[in-house]
Amino acid sequence: MKKQSTLLGKEFEPIIETKYTSKITTPIYEPKGDKPSIFELLHTEKYERLKREIEKSNLDTKEKQFLLLAATRHIVFNYQKIAEYYTGASKEMQQLMERSALVIVDFERAIEQGWVKLNYDITQQYLDEYEE
Repeated sequence: MKKQSTLLGKEFEPIIETKYTSKITTPIYEPKGDKPSIFELLHTEKYERLKREIEKSNLDTKEKQFLLLAATRHIVFNYQKIAEYYTGASKEMQQLMERSALVIVDFERAIEQGWVKLNYDITQQYLDEYEE
């Protein structure tokens, strides 16, 4: 019997109870248009605004470096356009995009790179902290 958990008032079966299988079919992405410009792949307005504020601040260098790195989390990626870009990118660019998990093209590789384990770890941590 699977254990039920509550998330935002709704019961669900924890992801961690799901069995992984090697019988996974990867959806094939079909390009829908021309390769977008590299600048269309992300939105940086909030990041740029924070960056200017941090650089103008009176903080010491290490604090500025920390905040500049933290500010990058405000960069918004357009994964649909990233997928479009990926299909027309060089082999080297494709490999680096895969290593950065901008695209996941192979389930086995996702396990190898730790992306599947990361999902499990996050789910487990949530259940440990919030499960009734």
